[in-house]
Amino acid sequence: MRNKRMRLARVACDLSQEQLAEKIGVTRQTISLIESGKYNPTIRLCILICKALNTTLDQLFWE
Repeated sequence: MRNKRMRLARVACDLSQEQLAEKIGVTRQTISLIESGKYNPTIRLCILICKALNTTLDQLFWE
């Protein structure tokens, strides 16, 4: 399942995949894989993404 909500939140914060990756200490490829649904991030990584995008776990990762 693709993570469209994460992509939308990233774009709303005016961040590229590269910028978000740099902000949380992962590669751009990791962000791309998460957004495309090909990588399931750890809870720690989910929390870092949420903090970087000023959002909550519920808003990005749960239905």
